[in-house]
Amino acid sequence: MTRPIKKMKSTFQSIISAGQNIISGTTTSTSEVPSATQLFPVVDPAVDGSECLQDCATCEVHLPKGWKIDEDDDIYGQVKGWATHVVVGTGKSDWKRDVEDEHGSVMEALHKERDNITNGRLMLSASNIPIPEPPEGVPPSTMAYSCPTVVFLLPAMLEIKNITQSTTSALLPLINSSPTTTTALNTHKDLPSLPEPLTITPLPRQAIILLCSHRTRDARCGQSAPLLYREFSRSLRDLGLYRDAHDSRPGGVSIHFISHVGGHKYSANVMVYRRRSTLDIAAASTKAKFVNQTKEQESTDDIELPKVDASNEAEAKTSLEGEGAVQGIWLGRVRPEDCEGIIKYTVLHGKVVKPDRQLRGGFDRQRGLASW
Repeated sequence: MTRPIKKMKSTFQSIISAGQNIISGTTTSTSEVPSATQLFPVVDPAVDGSECLQDCATCEVHLPKGWKIDEDDDIYGQVKGWATHVVVGTGKSDWKRDVEDEHGSVMEALHKERDNITNGRLMLSASNIPIPEPPEGVPPSTMAYSCPTVVFLLPAMLEIKNITQSTTSALLPLINSSPTTTTALNTHKDLPSLPEPLTITPLPRQAIILLCSHRTRDARCGQSAPLLYREFSRSLRDLGLYRDAHDSRPGGVSIHFISHVGGHKYSANVMVYRRRSTLDIAAASTKAKFVNQTKEQESTDDIELPKVDASNEAEAKTSLEGEGAVQGIWLGRVRPEDCEGIIKYTVLHGKVVKPDRQLRGGFDRQRGLASW
């Protein structure tokens, strides 16, 4: 029985190592670009159930008749790598062809500051994140970009409020010191403070979904985004996870329209930024602790790992503070009937349902992987 016991102990050692990496956020970098099935876990009927490969049967909306996109290209790995992603609230879902040409906007100001951004390529998106209502009697069109707005900084999952074009330069130290798409989870930097009246807080969401709605660039994006929004929000409401811009409850998932990200011929384009699940971290913590206590035993027969307890989950929540998004998953060719599966498996568990057809790229900070 010596060899089986050694084999079991070796297996448990692998579990220990994996658990410790998950808890600490340690990543393993690689010089090779992972394949579409290596970058993120893929759903498995043996684990996730046979329904994981089935499209939504109760989908309430459908793409327009005659919908045509490119179905032939191999779309994985064709996206340009990015380090940080700034999403600017504008209160609208369509913009000029190039959002930096929106006169008076934060996008215009940030574009001019690109040479002062030192931590890698910046992806800049306008968004329908609401802006303050104009004073009574003042037409919204005359307010334009004079109102302070909200900015999301990703993958740091930070929300900065009261930004105007004139105060945009104050964001640069924050952008340059925040976690990037290739920053290991256990890498901590003290973020700079911002001058008043700017405020910075963690984005209170477990995940955010970004949908390209830039009709001026391609009509298909303007058509598909509202339809996907309806299906995504329906699935999230069924799970009690839907959060709109005015919902102050922590957690859940919010959905936002954004400007052109590239590849409109693969519409609909969907980007998911998700935090690690507290339950997954707690489970890994429980496993590692238990196995560490038993690894010195000569026999590991009949060992059962304990269930996750509340204290471990509390530890997990603490470990998420300041961590930001663990994954950024960019999908193309998304249809309304895909939305339910994307919520269940991609948003909640970081798994991809249709990697060969839909995965365009992304990053996994926990494992040190990216598609570029």
